[in-house]
Amino acid sequence: MFDPKPILKNLPNLPGVYRMKNAEDTVIYVGKAKDIKKRVSSYFNKNLPSARTRMMVSQIAGIETTVTRTEAEALLLENNLIKSIMPRYNVLFRDDKSYPYIALTGDEFPRLAFHRGAQRKNSQYFGPFPSSLAVRESIQLLQKVFKLRTCENSVFSNRSRPCLQHQIERCTAPCVDYISQEDYRHDVHHAAMFLQGKTNEVLDALGEKMNAAALNQAYEAAAMFRDRMQALRQVQAKQFVSDFSVADADVIACASLQGQHCINLVMIRGGRHLGDKSFFPKNSQDAELSETVEAFLTQHYMAQNTPPLLVCGVEVDAKGFETVLSEQADRKIRVLTNAIGDKKVWLKMAQTNAELALGQRAATSANQAAKLIALREALRLAETVERIECFDISHTMGEATIGSCVVFDKGDMQNGEYRRYNVTGITPGDDYAAMRDVLTRRYKKVAAGEGVRPDLVFIDGGKGQLGVAVDVMQKVGLDDILLVGIAKGEERKPGLETMIFSDTGEMLNLEQDNQGLHLLQQIRDEAHRFAITGHRAKRAKARITSSLEGIEGVGAKRRKALLTRFGGLDGVKSASIDELAQVEGISSTLAEKIYGQFH
Repeated sequence: MFDPKPILKNLPNLPGVYRMKNAEDTVIYVGKAKDIKKRVSSYFNKNLPSARTRMMVSQIAGIETTVTRTEAEALLLENNLIKSIMPRYNVLFRDDKSYPYIALTGDEFPRLAFHRGAQRKNSQYFGPFPSSLAVRESIQLLQKVFKLRTCENSVFSNRSRPCLQHQIERCTAPCVDYISQEDYRHDVHHAAMFLQGKTNEVLDALGEKMNAAALNQAYEAAAMFRDRMQALRQVQAKQFVSDFSVADADVIACASLQGQHCINLVMIRGGRHLGDKSFFPKNSQDAELSETVEAFLTQHYMAQNTPPLLVCGVEVDAKGFETVLSEQADRKIRVLTNAIGDKKVWLKMAQTNAELALGQRAATSANQAAKLIALREALRLAETVERIECFDISHTMGEATIGSCVVFDKGDMQNGEYRRYNVTGITPGDDYAAMRDVLTRRYKKVAAGEGVRPDLVFIDGGKGQLGVAVDVMQKVGLDDILLVGIAKGEERKPGLETMIFSDTGEMLNLEQDNQGLHLLQQIRDEAHRFAITGHRAKRAKARITSSLEGIEGVGAKRRKALLTRFGGLDGVKSASIDELAQVEGISSTLAEKIYGQFH
């Protein structure tokens, strides 16, 4: 039995992080505390309220602690450790680092752009947004009202006449000097104010400009400002949230169903309701709702720009999170747990969304479970068959051959376990050799103990591909895994597929309304989609760069500079020698060589 007393005796009354380990020296829980000694000691009280906590404590064989200067540092360290270790008893949220933003670039004529990833110092960023759709809708709205450019710099710097965006009144055409830099800067400034929720200030400024233009008898300009004001008022009437005292806020609700938890996050940015997003954490069975919400606050807001107001539907340590998040963001953050009035209405909406998302997820899981049972019955498989892998090969006349492997497990497609394989060194168009290469690379590792062993493997193909798969499995020592070939039916119509079994050679057709067949089709179609998207990307990349790769002296860096400068291979082909020589790294001699390649 683990005796915690010697460890507890020497723990300090300081902020920090603690790690609980089991007998195998594996970290099973990571936590933070204002006072490590008090928090860790509380786990060894006789009356622990949660069965989940009691189970975790019963497995503790060691405790490690790290003291930090502040609670904010402890929160940051806890978040990093949870995401790197993924302990068994921590509630885990998928790390979504790719939230989309709207960017206003720092160019001479700033560009309105969709942005993900690292942020540059000379650009302005607004968000994050719950989805790419919300970003694109907002960009379309800004184009209608403020008419900012969205084109890439390589296109912008090479225009000699306005593009279609100007013709449909979505851009003021700064590329051909149809608007002065000063006037364009004013439009950019107003767009930024709108994204910050300062719409009334924008309306006032536009009103003043409209009146001034009318007094100067510049009626076309006055009409333009009037139209912008009308468009903004329409947007304000449809999308704006007038009951929040701050322009940016998040509303967080949590619901539970059958041991599964769901967080629904409603995002309000610049005074506009941008939409919501649902999160389904791992390891939340038997966890308290407050524990799930606190895990979300910790793991979500360490990687995101935290808005000034968080409205939570579950009681959490509001003051503690306010202190920590404010220190992390270097500005005041409020965490509200007793919403009243209109904020309570928004919270109720988020709660309803969370409950609906859980219900839909449960229904989908039940449907997938029924399909798996039907597939087992139809193919006479054991009840233990859970993990299914499926392979497909994609190419165009032997060009850019790609093999795909998709995985169905735990009642759903496991996107994170999908793999693509670049196939080289074979006769172009030889599907059998391609399948042999992919299967050998995949299952040599599984046979060596790397990766998870499947219960069933689908091969998208007939007897030939299945024969190759059988041979590979025998060579790697996994010939006890059942292989099933999926031969396409007459005219490749869905529902007419024939299953071919590796162990008996038996051929089987299922009724078109069989749920097991529907699951098989879903997995096979996903393998096909995953393979063909990879193949198209590889083929497109090869075709874009192949012409330039054949030119001596044009490496990856110069090739990228040329494609960026001229907006693609067609632009490079149509450029003159003088224009080519203006690109960084391209000498006059090399420019002549590039020009000669295409003329």
